[in-house]
Amino acid sequence: MGIPDVRVTTSVFDLSGRLAPKADAKLIDGDEKHFAAIAESLEQAIAELSDRLDAARKAPGGVGREAMERDMEVHRLTARLRALRRFGLDLCLGRVVGADDPEPVYIGRLGLTDSGGRRLLLDWRSPAAEPFFAATHANPMGLASRRRYRWTRGRISDYWDEVFTADGLEGHAALDDQSAFIASLGSERSARMRDVLATIQADQDAVIRAGSRGALVVDGGPGTGKTVVALHRSAYLLYSDPRLGHRRGGVLFVGPHQPYLAYVADVLPSLGEEGVRTCTVRDLVAEGAGAVSESDPEVARLKSSADMVKAIEKAVGFYETPPTEGMAVTTPWSEVWLSADEWAEAFEAVEPGTPHNDAREQIWEELVTILMEKHDGEVSPDLFRKALLHDEELVGTLNRAWPLLEAADLVGDLWSVPAYLRMCAPWLSPDDVRKLRRADARAWTVSDLPLLDAARQRLGDPAASRRRRRHEASLAAERERMAGVIDNVLAADDDGEGAVTMLRGQDLRESLVDETALPASEPEPLAGPFAHIVVDEAQELTDAEWQMLLLRCPSRSFTIVGDRAQARHGFTESWRERLERVGFDRIDVASLSVNYRTPEEVMTEAEPVIRAVLPDANVPTSIRSSGIPVVHGAVEELDSILDTWLDAHEDGIACVIGDSTFRETPRVRSLTPELSKGLEFDLVVLVHPEAFGEGVEGAVDRYVAMTRATRQLVVLT
Repeated sequence: MGIPDVRVTTSVFDLSGRLAPKADAKLIDGDEKHFAAIAESLEQAIAELSDRLDAARKAPGGVGREAMERDMEVHRLTARLRALRRFGLDLCLGRVVGADDPEPVYIGRLGLTDSGGRRLLLDWRSPAAEPFFAATHANPMGLASRRRYRWTRGRISDYWDEVFTADGLEGHAALDDQSAFIASLGSERSARMRDVLATIQADQDAVIRAGSRGALVVDGGPGTGKTVVALHRSAYLLYSDPRLGHRRGGVLFVGPHQPYLAYVADVLPSLGEEGVRTCTVRDLVAEGAGAVSESDPEVARLKSSADMVKAIEKAVGFYETPPTEGMAVTTPWSEVWLSADEWAEAFEAVEPGTPHNDAREQIWEELVTILMEKHDGEVSPDLFRKALLHDEELVGTLNRAWPLLEAADLVGDLWSVPAYLRMCAPWLSPDDVRKLRRADARAWTVSDLPLLDAARQRLGDPAASRRRRRHEASLAAERERMAGVIDNVLAADDDGEGAVTMLRGQDLRESLVDETALPASEPEPLAGPFAHIVVDEAQELTDAEWQMLLLRCPSRSFTIVGDRAQARHGFTESWRERLERVGFDRIDVASLSVNYRTPEEVMTEAEPVIRAVLPDANVPTSIRSSGIPVVHGAVEELDSILDTWLDAHEDGIACVIGDSTFRETPRVRSLTPELSKGLEFDLVVLVHPEAFGEGVEGAVDRYVAMTRATRQLVVLT
C-alpha cells in the first residue's frame, strides 16, 4: 500500500450553508493551522513507520525468542500504520481550552507529536484527556470550553462548542440547542457499530476509566451505552494499566453471539487497540460450534449449576487411585520390589494444580527415583529409565491406575453410565440421573460446554506428554549434534590453547542449544490466563458458564456489563449476590440510567411489557423523542412497510424480528429476538411478538426486540 497524501490542500471544514456562522474565520482559523501541522506530521510518521516496517520484515527471522520479538514488532508497527492510514486527519476528536491556559489542547484516537516534539494530539486514554469526556457544568474540571467535531468522509461537516465559564463564550459559535451527542443519535445505523468516541458522556467515561482491581459491574437498561462502555474500557485498560499488558495475559472480550461480535468488530481498532481477543462463551470450547440448545429446561438447569462443574473433580479423581498391591520390577541388572506404600508415595508427588494428563510424567519420574534408590550397582539414570519403560507390567499398571483421559470421554460417561454420575454427583436424585441420561453421549448441547471446559482444564492435553517427550528427544539430539561439532573443532585445534578451549566448558555447550527453536506445541489462544475479562450481556451467563471465565482469570479482574431486566431466564438476585455465589469477592456496581439510544415513543410502549413480569426492572429514562409514533398493523403489511421505508431512506438499516421465513437483504436484517440482543437498527419490525413466548422469557424477548429501534418501531400481528 502506498503512502496516502494527507496534506491539507483545501479547508478541513466542509460546513453546509445553514452552518455559515460556524465557518467564520475567527472561529476556525486556529483549527485549520493545527490540522495543517497534523497533516504534515502524519505524512512524516507514515513514511517513517513504512520504512521501519519494511526493514523489520526484511530482517532475518531468527529462532525462538528472537523470532517471537521480531513478529511482535512487525505486528505493532502494522497496527500503528493501519490506524494512521485509516483515519488521517479524523484521528482528531476535538479540543479543550483550559480556564487558566488559552492554548487549545487537541484530543485524538492516538497520540501524535511533530518532529520537534510538540504534542499535536493527546491520546484519548491519557489522564490529561479525561476532561474532554468527563467535564460537566457542575464539574468543569478546569475547562473554559470544549469543541467536538463531526467528520464526514475525511472533512469536518459540523462542530459543537460548549462553554463552562463566562470567558469561554468569547471566540465560539452560538451554542447549539442540542449537544453533539444528542445530535448524533438520530444518524443512520449501518451493519457495523458506529463510531461514538468523540461523544462519550461523563457518566460513561467515569465507568470507562475506573480501576481494574476486582469485578466492576456496569448495570444499565437498553440504550444506556453499556456496550460502548465495555468496548472503550477494554482499550482504555490496556493503555493505562501496565498490569494488563499482552505479556501478562491481555484482555479477553466476551460477547453474547457471533452477529454481535461482527457488529462491534471495527470499534476496538478505531480506538487504537487491536490486541483484545474477542469471543463468545461457545468459542471457549471446541465442541461449541456444533452444540445445540438443551431441549429440556430441567436438564439445562441441572447442568448449569456450579456444583455440576465441581463434580468434574470427583470424576477425574476416580482415575487417580494408586495400586493397592506391591509388585516386583525386573531390570537387566536386578529385581526390585515396589510396595503399595511406594505407589502411593509416587502418586502423592504430583505438584498441586498439575493437570491430570501432565501429572503422569511426574508420577513416572518419582517411580524411577524410588526404584533407582533401591537398585544395587552402578548404572546411569537414563539407561535405568529406558529399562523401566520396557517393563510391560509396570507401565501397564501405571496406565490402568492413572490413565490418559479425554475430556469428551469423561463427560460422555456421566450421561451414559448412571452409577458413575451418582458417584460424582451424589446430590442428584434418581429421577435427576434418569433425566440426564441420553442415548448419544456425545450429542453435545450448550449446557455441556462448561463441563467439557472444566474437564479439559482439569485433565490437560492427553497428547501433551507425548509432545513433551518428542521435544525432549529433539533437545537431546540437538545437544548431541552440537557436542559433535564442538569435538570436531577441538580436534582441529593444534595446540589446544586460546579461546577455542572455552568450548570444553559444559555450560557453554548447553548455551549453544536454543531450546525455544525446537518443536513445541502452540498454546490455545482462548485458554488463558487473561489479565482482565470483559463480559457483555452478562445477565445471561449460568453459574457453570461463570466457572469457565473464572478459570481463565485467576486475578478475578472483570468488567461485567448487563441488565437484570434483559435476562431471558430471570434474574431475581442482586448482582452482588449472584457474583459472590459464583466465586467473586471484590465487587463494585456502577449504574447507567440514561437511555441515549431508544426514542421516548418506543420506551413508552416497551416499559409496560417488562414491568408486567419484573416490576423492579431498571428501565432507563429516554432523553430524546423521534416524533414517530409506534405503528401497529397486520403481518400482511410487512413488505409494503419495508418498501416504503427503504424508498424514504437512502441510508440506514432495518431489522425484522420474529419471522424465520423472511430473507434478509443488505439493508434489512432478519433475526430472532435472542440474536438481536446488543444490536441497534433505525427501523425495527416485530412479527407476531405474542408468539415469542410466555412468562419472563417471552416478556424479555419482546422488551429486548422493541428496544433495538433507534427511530421507529412497527408491531405486526
